[in-house]
Amino acid sequence: MVGMALTATLATAVTPGFGSIGGNQEKAYAATVTYKVTASKLNVRSGAGTNYGIIGSVVKDQTLSVVSKSGSWYKINYNGRTGYVSSDYVQSSGTTAPPAESTTYTVTASTLNVRSGAGTNYASIGSVTKGQKLSVMSKSGSWYKINYNGRTGYVSSDYVQASATASPKLVVDSFKTLGNAQQVILVTADNYDTKSAKIQTFEKVDGKWKQVLTANGVLGQKGFALAKKEGDMESPTGKYTIGTAFGRYANPGTKLPYRKITSNDVWVDDSKSSLYNTWQQKPANGRWTSAENMDIPAYDYGFVINYNESRTPGKGSAIFFHVGTNYTAGCTATSKEQVVSILKWLNPEKNPVIIQSPVSELDKY
Repeated sequence: MVGMALTATLATAVTPGFGSIGGNQEKAYAATVTYKVTASKLNVRSGAGTNYGIIGSVVKDQTLSVVSKSGSWYKINYNGRTGYVSSDYVQSSGTTAPPAESTTYTVTASTLNVRSGAGTNYASIGSVTKGQKLSVMSKSGSWYKINYNGRTGYVSSDYVQASATASPKLVVDSFKTLGNAQQVILVTADNYDTKSAKIQTFEKVDGKWKQVLTANGVLGQKGFALAKKEGDMESPTGKYTIGTAFGRYANPGTKLPYRKITSNDVWVDDSKSSLYNTWQQKPANGRWTSAENMDIPAYDYGFVINYNESRTPGKGSAIFFHVGTNYTAGCTATSKEQVVSILKWLNPEKNPVIIQSPVSELDKY
């Protein structure tokens, strides 16, 4: 946690191993490692990369609670949340590195001795057999430290195969309609009638989808629409591209085209107007009879969801992703912090899309 002296204790449940014939006693090693920040200020990000949003920062000499390491990034506990920091600006003290994420340790010898210490001169306290899975706590030299029947044991790494396991399958991995999209915002609800939503963001990195963010959100007051209509207080389902970002303040750092809202800005919701479902400026001068004011707190920041681009009269207008925590008139909303984080993350070069759907209908995508 920020502001507290925390250490990373590498402990996971495990099973035994065997000492190789001959060999010198291995040095005793530290099972606990301390990680300290070396930069004057180090950003904590929501994912393992500089393209992920910043969720906070830590300062020089602060001690971090490290969960694991992925490439050149440490996964840490940060104020009760999961965060990531660059390992280039963190110094570790001790002899044991954090475990790699999702690694399986399998015994390869027919029988492998589990010893009381890291060396063949230590007594055998039991054995494990070929194919048995071990949960390794740490490594020192050529020995793994394991938990063996409630005791601490050591096995030779010469007879244990470590292999990265496949990451849990993400919901986007099964989608067939993403085309060249490399960023996805997924908005789901338990059913059509709920206004509560779950918002997740995903990004394809080196050909693999990775989850970036999860947040709570809200939909229209009446939930999702089976067939969206103007004024029905329901949010449209479907897959849509992402349009202009907007806000009542300066660009918060998004790569999307950004438009600052003025007091004259409106979105036309008059189905009979030739300007239906477009962003215009007052005065109307007879061009429309109704339009939504854009200069409101809900639109402090947001972006246009490219719904009803054909501007079919009565099919619905002014569908945005914006700030809000109660319900909307047909848009999707979440906290201002999350809206800004998503805006900073979105990259038009990655052809981002937003998918909105009840959980039961995700197989459509």
